[in-house]
Amino acid sequence: MKLSYILPLLAIAVPGVAQAQALQCAIPAFVPSPRPELPSAKEPVRTLPIGGYTLALTWAPEYCQAHRRDAGAQMECGGGNRFGFTLHGLWPDGVGAEWPQYCQATPILPSALIKQHLCATPSAQLLQHEWAKHGTCMPTTPAEYFKRSTGLYGKLRYPDMDALSRRPLTAGDFAAAFAAVNPGLPASAIRVTANRKGWLDELWLCLDKSFAYERCKPNSGGIPASTPLKIWRGRR
Repeated sequence: MKLSYILPLLAIAVPGVAQAQALQCAIPAFVPSPRPELPSAKEPVRTLPIGGYTLALTWAPEYCQAHRRDAGAQMECGGGNRFGFTLHGLWPDGVGAEWPQYCQATPILPSALIKQHLCATPSAQLLQHEWAKHGTCMPTTPAEYFKRSTGLYGKLRYPDMDALSRRPLTAGDFAAAFAAVNPGLPASAIRVTANRKGWLDELWLCLDKSFAYERCKPNSGGIPASTPLKIWRGRR
């Protein structure tokens, strides 16, 4: 397969602490156009006031453990690509229990814009979904929406995931370790999610309306801090 470029591993000077970036990301020269993402009876249009935001990150090794054979996961889970945390998306939260979604109809994202962000969110379909469901509820354009989300993502650092995966761990321990390498991001702004077997799935980071990290609101998701947590390191 012809590749447009390869993004190598980058790290800052602190041992075991990596930038929020792909370990290795190869973007195909041709990326199929995504299908439209539309509201449905299960996922209806909701135009509601915005009370804050969630920056959602996916732990790729665990995602690929479950989705490695999915057609839409081949860039993230196949070939020579390697990812740690990927960017799921930036979600506007509501003032109450519900959140805005699918606020306006939207065309298919331009191919050039999709390629620009595939090393953060390695799925053209997910990029289309995030803009259609979440981005259309924000006063912004697709280019500015993804610039904002990838900008927040790109500033994050990660603790030594390999070391953490090899010792007893709780969700609270992991939030504290993540906060320790990200000054300005308190552990109280981090929600940890896990699958039914207790493996790390996602991180949801809570932001206020000015995109500054803030304490997560009660009952806003995630597992309790005392819950045991396992980290899948992947097959490589």
